[in-house]
Amino acid sequence: MDAAFTEEQHEIRRTLRELLLKRCGPDEVKAAVRTPAGYDTQLWQQLAGRLGLPGLALPTAYGGVGCGPTELALACEETGRAVLPSPLMATAALAAPLILALGSERQRTALLPALAAGELTATLAVPGGRLATALALTGPNDGGWAGGGRAGGIQARRAPQEGEAVPSKNGGRPAGGGWRLYGEAGQVLNGHTAEVLVVAAHTGGFAKGRTLLFLVRAAAGGGEARSGAEPGVPGLLRTRQTALDETRPQARLELRDVPAELLGEGDGDEAAVAGALAATGVTAAAALAAEAVGAADTALARTVAHVQQREQFGRPIGSFQAVQHRLADLYVRLQAARSAAYYAAWSAGRGPSAPGGAAGPYGAAEPGVGALALAQTLESLRAVAAEAVQLHGGIGFTWEHEAHLYFKRAACDELLLGPVHRLRARAAEEAGLFPDGAEEPGGAGKPGGSGEPAGAPGRAAAVEV
Repeated sequence: MDAAFTEEQHEIRRTLRELLLKRCGPDEVKAAVRTPAGYDTQLWQQLAGRLGLPGLALPTAYGGVGCGPTELALACEETGRAVLPSPLMATAALAAPLILALGSERQRTALLPALAAGELTATLAVPGGRLATALALTGPNDGGWAGGGRAGGIQARRAPQEGEAVPSKNGGRPAGGGWRLYGEAGQVLNGHTAEVLVVAAHTGGFAKGRTLLFLVRAAAGGGEARSGAEPGVPGLLRTRQTALDETRPQARLELRDVPAELLGEGDGDEAAVAGALAATGVTAAAALAAEAVGAADTALARTVAHVQQREQFGRPIGSFQAVQHRLADLYVRLQAARSAAYYAAWSAGRGPSAPGGAAGPYGAAEPGVGALALAQTLESLRAVAAEAVQLHGGIGFTWEHEAHLYFKRAACDELLLGPVHRLRARAAEEAGLFPDGAEEPGGAGKPGGSGEPAGAPGRAAAVEV
């Protein structure tokens, strides 16, 4: 296996890095997050038009560049270096892969070219802050995470056609016509500005319920908090939420009988939806992991530069062995995290091969690789960001210092698709490391021992440590 990057991949990194060095310094980032959209729209159009960033992993037949998850991860590593606020993650890593995997030919043709060109942005809305569960990163995604037919979540019902006496009673399977969504979703990435919403909703009641994905064509929100429904979209209310990491804007969506369209053809296939979400989770985990590696790399480089200049007791503090040891440990962790992120991206793009060399369904990757890589990179970013604050001394503790951009990113990324111990537990489960009923050396019944069932307090504590 040749693990070296191609010239095209190196060119993607070089071009993107040069552009972001000119247009996305710490001051520009802080200014962009305070705009209504939460990011620099002109820079986003330049990234989309000049580099085709949102269409990197989309086929050329739909206006994309025709690359894959590896190129998307390399781009995310560069955006992570600059802590770039943009709708890239929501559009290219979450929504677009789902539309490509599940959408009808009409839906793909109508949406993907516009997403690839940056004319539209999109996002995935999952109720209850369960994005990691929906993407099968912290647990199986075959449960009732979208509402389960009970109170809460987002419910979908078929809108009766004109002249139709009663709605369908076949477990939510529509015979035709549109759909209506009712419910609420919070922590939706770029949800206040996305023109296309991919909404996970439960349909069919409790007994025969299914979780399907729906398309909502929303007008450009502009990012402002609203007291009424979205113009042109009856019943849709979008409000930008206050987040610790302002470079990752999030929103709360309220849907009150919002007209929607089923993503895909026919009456929807819950198994296909779960598979597509899991495959998208691997791609999103690889992209987020690469982004964390880029952020950690820049934070570490700036910390090294600081300790080489900052003097104490008549010498640079970087000359003290204790400081050197701490930085060396961070460097080793960073390189290990980078290798994990690259492997996850490669695995997501390769997938298992079906007979005849054809790609497997949804481009499924090696079990657990995405969750494991994300866990390692998030831990590395958290460690590097914390040490950056510490080693910058008094100035590092000021909220306005650029070190806090990385510290906030580390904290919020783990809240978005973590926590780390659940990512690792899910990776172990997918890889079959702890089959049901198996006992490991150490014996069952010991407090915190390996013989305890998965999820027991002792094991959870051990995983967290």
